[in-house]
Amino acid sequence: MAISSSQKRIHRAALRLFAEKGSTAITVSELAEVSGVARGTIYNNGLNPDSLFEDIAHQLTHEMNARVIKTFGDDQDAAWRIATGVRMYIRRAHEEPDWGRFICKFSFNSQSLSGLWTGEASPLSDLHKGIETQRYHIRPELLPAVMAIVTGSVLSSIFLVLEGHKTWREIGSEVAELLLTAVGLDAQEAFEIAHRELPVLVEI
Repeated sequence: MAISSSQKRIHRAALRLFAEKGSTAITVSELAEVSGVARGTIYNNGLNPDSLFEDIAHQLTHEMNARVIKTFGDDQDAAWRIATGVRMYIRRAHEEPDWGRFICKFSFNSQSLSGLWTGEASPLSDLHKGIETQRYHIRPELLPAVMAIVTGSVLSSIFLVLEGHKTWREIGSEVAELLLTAVGLDAQEAFEIAHRELPVLVEI
């Protein structure tokens, strides 16, 4: 469901507050001050401060997964999709630091944010396809371990980018290359896929 411009403004402010405070609890006064809207506007837009964190986490998950899938288009190569998806997450954290800090701080304790990694339109789906089509050469029972590697490496990479230790281009391609070799791709092919030009993340 589409949200109004006022709701988007309030959501951006809430995302910033959650990321900066590292807490899922914010007050209406804080939200009004950061968003630059009146307290009444927050209530008039049907926003409940008590559920705002999960509302934003759910929206963020749905929006990012939908944008990544739309960017993939008709390309069904599981190796390219996982490498490209990883790099797009890391690049977005560079471009939108509050977004990056939010998922770094809350990915492991928010049920909604877990959909970034395990939802229907998520890396988990492409890992399943890669195993089924034998694009990846790993035993199916290793899938949870591979998913842990994907999640941990993306979040760690985002942290390195936000702290200025690595550029998103460097760490994005390095992590993508290592992930592809971990699932059984030839080292040369893994390098080539991980260093392809990264497409623009399509808007929805």
